Amino acid sequence: MGLSLPLPLYKKLTVTFRVEPGCLGPDGADHIDGFCKYAKKAVAKLDSDFVRWVITPRYDKSLPETEYKTNNKKLDHDKAEKYLRVFDKELDDFEEHLQDKLSVLIDEYLGR
Repeated sequence: MGLSLPLPLYKKLTVTFRVEPGCLGPDGADHIDGFCKYAKKAVAKLDSDFVRWVITPRYDKSLPETEYKTNNKKLDHDKAEKYLRVFDKELDDFEEHLQDKLSVLIDEYLGR
């Protein structure tokens, strides 16, 4: 396909991950904004040649936990999977890795 990395921003996969305040404990709402900034910095380098990360609080439960876009267009699960395959990534593994990383970051952030 002849991709040259890193991709320009508009071609990158924007991964929006919404973190529920409750993940940070009973007073999570007091910490969620700071944690999201902390997590964004911590994951910024992960697959950064073709992924742009957005880590944000999930105040609205009607919004999906994870959302994928490229060129400002939402991608459904199948299209996100096809996108990642170009980079030899599997969507399920990609999501699991992010979940694991965020669990570690929550522990670090809370000083556990």
